[in-house]
Amino acid sequence: MPAPLNRILYVEDEPDIRAVAQMALEAVGGFVVIACASGQEALSAAPQAQADLLLLDVMMPGMDGPNTLKALRALPATAQTPVIFMTAKVQAAEVTVYKGLGALEVIPKPFDPMELSAQIQRIWAAQI
Repeated sequence: MPAPLNRILYVEDEPDIRAVAQMALEAVGGFVVIACASGQEALSAAPQAQADLLLLDVMMPGMDGPNTLKALRALPATAQTPVIFMTAKVQAAEVTVYKGLGALEVIPKPFDPMELSAQIQRIWAAQI
């Protein structure tokens, strides 16, 4: 039986996407979402976030998703936290790269807000 998934550290630079996903994850999924607008913001929030899951956008200015993950892996609080990437870049070779970085799965954008929580729960149940 996988550990319960309650807290998600979510990193997305686009304000509209971040708001829709956060609302969907909280209202539909019942998750506690710590939403960050950048990789740097995630690094600041991570030590106190007590996140069960990292949900990272891939394409962000400055520090992209893979580099954000690398930096989060260097922090004791998130060194072992499971990660899911969200991106429009979902060619097979790209997904292979993200999984090679340790991602449980890649959720394609655009995503269905009403289905997002269930999608994350399925990934969590299958792979944790």
